[in-house]
Amino acid sequence: MTPGASRIAVVIVTYNSARILGGCLASLPGGAQGVDLAAVVVADNASKDGSLAIAEQAADQATEQATDQAAGLPIRAVQVGRNAGYAAAVNAGIAALDLGEIDAVFVMNPDCRLRPGSLAALAAALGRARTGIAVPMLVSTEGVLHHSLRRAPTVRGALAEALIGGRLADRVGALGEMITDPGRYERPGPAVWATGAAMLISTAAISDIGPWDESFLLYSEETEYALRAGDLGWTLWYESTAVVEHIGGEAKVNPMLAALLTVNRVRLFRRRRGRLASAAFYLAVLLGEAIRAAAGRRTARASLVALLRPSRRLRALPG
Repeated sequence: MTPGASRIAVVIVTYNSARILGGCLASLPGGAQGVDLAAVVVADNASKDGSLAIAEQAADQATEQATDQAAGLPIRAVQVGRNAGYAAAVNAGIAALDLGEIDAVFVMNPDCRLRPGSLAALAAALGRARTGIAVPMLVSTEGVLHHSLRRAPTVRGALAEALIGGRLADRVGALGEMITDPGRYERPGPAVWATGAAMLISTAAISDIGPWDESFLLYSEETEYALRAGDLGWTLWYESTAVVEHIGGEAKVNPMLAALLTVNRVRLFRRRRGRLASAAFYLAVLLGEAIRAAAGRRTARASLVALLRPSRRLRALPG
């Protein structure tokens, strides 16, 4: 234990993640340099590929090699019991922790890899007044920047994205929800919300904000959580000196996931805004998906069907 170091627990959400979980776990000792890694919880959504066995084997090795953090991590596995979604697994992982014994919880996907010292940089960011969530710079395994920061969803932004696409909408008057300016990612600062693949949350914020909303299954759960945190006066801070590699990108090619992402965007907006604004947002998103479906994009076609036919919407995850 390092005197004065932040006490951090890690929650990794898995679902059929055997191919990538080992690399994620292997990155934790380096990523935890400068902090006390109090616990690693692998919350498994009923994987069928041996993900849970990998976590349990790592936990057994940690017990045998408890004096050597580089060789053994304080790992335990939690079985969610079904493919209940990202938020449900996060909640199950946090519930397995003693929040009174730690300062913050790092929530992450198994397709993330921590660069050395990344948790210490995020923990330092949480030292700012009323900063409850700290997020890192996300890059691909080749080091290419991921545009992980977002603005608040608006009707104007949704319409701009529908007509000219998210990247161009950001460049034209910063209309889009996605922030693509490379300069923004070079400097730390507050953001409305960010990709939920990797985020450090203080235990004070966790206690105040409450559990993640499990009704979203996948996508928009991190948006809802960050917006709810903002409602309560907590700041989400982007820390450019903390770097995490992230594979990701399934929603760009998987029609089912793309449809779920699109529908959840509309659902979240509807929960937070009035009837007229919600109708306008829905029509703007619908227009964008129709344009891209007409161009032959399979993911847009699936999203369009889900928007127009509620009976076709995914209400439970496979598995």
